Amino acid sequence: MHTEKGCLFVVATPIGNLEDISLRALNTLKSVDLIVAEDTRHSKKLLAHFNINTPLSAYHDYSKPAVTEKIIRRLTEGNNIALISDAGTPLISDPGYRLVSIAHEQGVRVRPLPGPCALICALCVAGLPSDRFLFTGYLPAKPCARKKEIEQMAESTYTWIFYETPHRIVHSLADLVHTMGPARKITIARELTKHFETVLSGTAEEIYSRVSETPEQQKGEFVVLVAGKEKEKPAVTLQAEQMMKTLMSELSLKQASSVAAKLTGIQKRELYNLGLKLNLQS
Repeated sequence: MHTEKGCLFVVATPIGNLEDISLRALNTLKSVDLIVAEDTRHSKKLLAHFNINTPLSAYHDYSKPAVTEKIIRRLTEGNNIALISDAGTPLISDPGYRLVSIAHEQGVRVRPLPGPCALICALCVAGLPSDRFLFTGYLPAKPCARKKEIEQMAESTYTWIFYETPHRIVHSLADLVHTMGPARKITIARELTKHFETVLSGTAEEIYSRVSETPEQQKGEFVVLVAGKEKEKPAVTLQAEQMMKTLMSELSLKQASSVAAKLTGIQKRELYNLGLKLNLQS
């Protein structure tokens, strides 16, 4: 007799404020046959708050292959299972990708239930470019490895996002100042959606000074966002000036600045202003 395979639901849960859980997440957690969680002790509190009595099982980075096999077997036998993490969206700096990968290999349907995610919440309030960003999880614990990763990211033009722990936040900020320079713009978001939520924005030096001098700002869970390196703008050279003079002898100022911008890579507005200045000098 053919048994239809179950579904693996990847369910986002609150990162702090329990009111952020979705109705769909609640209904799913109540209806599945099993919930697998990173830390069952932590997840029991969440489930108890919403009167969810679904069986709960542990699944984390240290789970043996037999645990994964057991979960997959239940899915192939028709059971529906929800995967949750301690907080936020599973697989974002959390275990679970191996389970999802094997589920796909076994033809099990995997469905996402979107919701809170600390890095996205932080990006929304950071005031830094959000069209392109890189997330790298937690920085290495060892100082040499941490500094090396910061050095590798120093030249990136994308907004860089990483998570940090309370006992390493001051050291990481100090390394940012030393490696990327005191003027690099950064934002740290602490305890997002919780009672002591704090978002600090400024230069690396300003944020380092404030956090290192304020013990209260060294507690909780951190998302650190670093502005990408600004692209160097081509300078207005004597060659560009001569080009503008030549073009303006045949074209209007607007047309000349447009053509020169395409040829030199210099911003059209800068060339237009240069043209105005040249007109005044002639």
